Amino acid sequence: MAETETLQEFYQQKFNCLPENTGQEAGHFNVFKTEKTKAITTKAIKYSRRDFYKISLFRGRTIYHYADKSIEVDGSALIFFNPQVPYTFEYLSDESSGFFCIFKEPFFTETLRSNINELPMFAIGSKPVYILNTDQDAYISSLFEKALVEINSDYRFKYDLLRNYVMEMIHYAMKIEPSETLYKHPDANSRITAVFTELLERQFPIESPNQRFDMRSPKDFANQLAVHVNHLNRAIRHTTGKTTTDHIFERITSEAKALLKHTNWNIAEISYCLGFEEPTHFNNFFKKHTQTTPSAYRIV
Repeated sequence: MAETETLQEFYQQKFNCLPENTGQEAGHFNVFKTEKTKAITTKAIKYSRRDFYKISLFRGRTIYHYADKSIEVDGSALIFFNPQVPYTFEYLSDESSGFFCIFKEPFFTETLRSNINELPMFAIGSKPVYILNTDQDAYISSLFEKALVEINSDYRFKYDLLRNYVMEMIHYAMKIEPSETLYKHPDANSRITAVFTELLERQFPIESPNQRFDMRSPKDFANQLAVHVNHLNRAIRHTTGKTTTDHIFERITSEAKALLKHTNWNIAEISYCLGFEEPTHFNNFFKKHTQTTPSAYRIV
């Protein structure tokens, strides 16, 4: 799994520079015309998570690979991406156009009554593609055009206006049913395995005795991915030859070794961080998977 692409890496890849206001305004926000960024960079879009949100109005033919789904778009579509799920896309023709905006979660912190990930289009397991007809395309395009004008203005409250434009896109999309017919699964097993791996790795490293690894079972991950646990288990075994539990236990063991060697935390603290209710449970687990006890491993 590729590392998460940061906002700074996005700008370096697309423009080979950072805008002057990067990180200065709450949450960051920027908006672009798609064809202009395509003309600037020829680098392939890697399959990975980003550490920012993205809303894209796309016109043309492309395939979006998003989590465990591959979505072919031919026409106009409004697509929502969140930092929790990796994605990439490939153009099927040179004739494409549109807009997209990027932002970080604090951009909405002061105005949303709930977590942004609770919105239907940003929830894990959601269907983020909304096919637009001509009138709908024109309406969303007008919002992006307004945002392009506003981002370059000196208006004191421009980010309030920009936030309103984005919220209008979100509410407009929620009135439209997401596309059901576009979802295809040419390589669903590898993609769901990639997202599972991403969710697992995101919980590490453990950096504080107060931090705790809570997603310890395949069912925990299946719930996050909005799939049945049997589907998750089959996909991972098909892709890797190992069970979901094998992967979870291997990662817990690896982190346990790192904590034993590189921290001065006691066994009880490490046990708690890794999600064990009792130190004896951790001792038994560690010995089963390493053939030695935590205390013995620490002094080797």
